[in-house]
Amino acid sequence: MDDQELGFKAGDVIQVLEASNKDWWWGRNEDKEAWFPASFVRLQVNQEEVLQNSSSSQGEEQDEDAGHSILKNVENLQQMRTNVIQEIMNTERVYIKHLKDICEQEGFTIYSEYCNNHPSACMELAGLMKQVKYRHFFEACRLLQQMIDIAIDGFLLTPVQKICKYPLQLAELLKYTTPEHSDYSNIKAAYEAMKNVVCLINERKRKLESVDKIAHWQVSIVGWEGLDILDRSSELIHSGELTKISKQGKSPQRTFFLFDHQLVSCKKDLLRRNILYYKGRADMDSMTLLDLPDGRDRDFNLCVKNAFKLVSQTTGEVHLFCAKKQEDKERWLQAFADERRRVQEDREMGMEISENQKKLAMLNAQRAGQGKAKGYSGCPVPPPHQKLLPIHQRHIPVPTSLPQ
Repeated sequence: MDDQELGFKAGDVIQVLEASNKDWWWGRNEDKEAWFPASFVRLQVNQEEVLQNSSSSQGEEQDEDAGHSILKNVENLQQMRTNVIQEIMNTERVYIKHLKDICEQEGFTIYSEYCNNHPSACMELAGLMKQVKYRHFFEACRLLQQMIDIAIDGFLLTPVQKICKYPLQLAELLKYTTPEHSDYSNIKAAYEAMKNVVCLINERKRKLESVDKIAHWQVSIVGWEGLDILDRSSELIHSGELTKISKQGKSPQRTFFLFDHQLVSCKKDLLRRNILYYKGRADMDSMTLLDLPDGRDRDFNLCVKNAFKLVSQTTGEVHLFCAKKQEDKERWLQAFADERRRVQEDREMGMEISENQKKLAMLNAQRAGQGKAKGYSGCPVPPPHQKLLPIHQRHIPVPTSLPQ
């Protein structure tokens, strides 16, 4: 942390000494005085004190007219609401104007891109700051714009910080707005919209992290054939061992990786079990899943247990698989259902990874793998998936606190 930045944790109270800058304020806590990001704090509007004063006033004036007490409560509620509105307007006025431009032009795509690219941008900035000419250039820009004296990466962090604050502010405003108020429906709609924006940014960030892991996984596979896995897939759904049965008989047990749109088959090396060899893949978009009861299968004329089929809708080819245990089979059936659901959700949300990001992920993975022996250290763990409804149906829980 820079010497000119104020460190604090959740629950700390900071006295604001200077708030002329919309993004960074000068304040004091128990340790020192320094700059701190305005988007990481809430202004104390003394709402609890107003409630306590209201309660004590009612206790002292029990003999007075009940109508006066009710009127007082309404006034207090209105004051609370006014305080929240003033906090939003005073601290966010300029930033909201820019946010409006972003919404109208790109539908928050550019905002999501910025948040996702922020870590790599900071790494690039750190490299540039090692060169004297760039340090002088950035400092000249700061002085020209009359910006406060903090590190430039602090300014780059501002948009990432602010996006998480809006659902909290709108939730607070909604709390003190009665359902009968003319603004209630619009505030509620804005609250839901901003929750979705935060969730979409987090989901996209998770996707990008998954893409990097998948690229490194593919590089570790021996004898990979055909298109890169990232050409069609961006997320690992499930993985495990299955026995594939053909008309000619059982094949050795294989390790299968279920991605969105694709099922990849690999074979483990007999001696070095951490080595995987590519054996093929199936297009899940053209497959129909069939759950099979234990017993004799008519198509293969074999007795099967814990089995299911994948039938190609284009060629009619049938693929028969058997799991070791019933619970393993159930996990695979659930994984296939999840894969179709996620593909549909991504299509409805327009959740796509750009070609440049895919190529960059593969390039970085290939560079990292150069000079290293092929080895399989485990598949990329399927990340927890956050179910996102279509834009007009989504209702996503708001984060309970600001990021630390």
